[in-house]
Amino acid sequence: MRASVFIDGDQGTTGLQILARLSGRRDIALVTLPDALRKDPAARAAAINDCDVAVLCLPDEAARQAVAGIRHPRVRVIDASSAHRTDAAWVYGFPEMSPQQAGRIAEARFVSNPGCYPTGAVALLRPLVEAGVLRADAPLSIHAISGYSGRGRAGIDAHEGPGAASALPFQTYGLALQHKHVPEIQQHAGLQGRPFFVPSYGAFRQGIALTIPLHASMLQRPLTAQAVRELLMQRYRDHRHVQVLDAERTQAMTGLDPQALNGSNDLQLAVFGNDATGQLLLGAVFDNLGKGASGAAVQNLALMLGLDEAPTIDADELLEEAA
Repeated sequence: MRASVFIDGDQGTTGLQILARLSGRRDIALVTLPDALRKDPAARAAAINDCDVAVLCLPDEAARQAVAGIRHPRVRVIDASSAHRTDAAWVYGFPEMSPQQAGRIAEARFVSNPGCYPTGAVALLRPLVEAGVLRADAPLSIHAISGYSGRGRAGIDAHEGPGAASALPFQTYGLALQHKHVPEIQQHAGLQGRPFFVPSYGAFRQGIALTIPLHASMLQRPLTAQAVRELLMQRYRDHRHVQVLDAERTQAMTGLDPQALNGSNDLQLAVFGNDATGQLLLGAVFDNLGKGASGAAVQNLALMLGLDEAPTIDADELLEEAA
């Protein structure tokens, strides 16, 4: 019997991408509501309580309310909002975060999908902290640029709607230094101090380039760029969605393209460095709507249901059904 999956908020930016990734699958039954009932509280509550897995693509408070309304103990949840990302009762949905994390997700009832920016930051920082290489109290600064879809519908409308000609080509935001991703990064990267986080939006639809500069004084012991690179390569060697660039490819790069992995669920990490000055630059590139949102949700869903992320569909079977 196929598992039923209800996407609450399937017309939002993330929800639409998850719906597209799951449409046509034969190993799950997608539950959708008619347009007239999408915002009906009773219809949504009934759908959530009647499914096997609910994927919440809602604002934070709406996600909390949806979870509070679950009455059926068999219902499992993937929350794509930031409402539960630092909640100890929820499993953090970054399968590559530790050797045990995929197993925890597979067994969990409540899974919190990671934020887009934290995915890159945690992937780069946590292995270094756990290995005793990076000081957990180091004064870190994280810089990142995302496509305008990271703003959700408002960003897409601003850049693709009637007023697109006046949209800013680049905008740094979060200037109050209270961005909601900071506690998530600090907790899951294993940091003792609160990092600076400086995010920006660019005039491209999707994709992220994230960088973290490190100075030798932030490390527990002197390490070359290659040593840090090898540490990350060893850490992610068994994870097909995370690729650490080798020295040859890294040295050939003249820039980071935030759109390089658009449409995929992959995460590309790189380590740049000037060993003579003791300076390192950690870099991550990924799709904010892929590994940073919908791709991660589908990956977590597959783990929870024991399914392939992208099963092949038998063409002959499709023809038979069409006949």
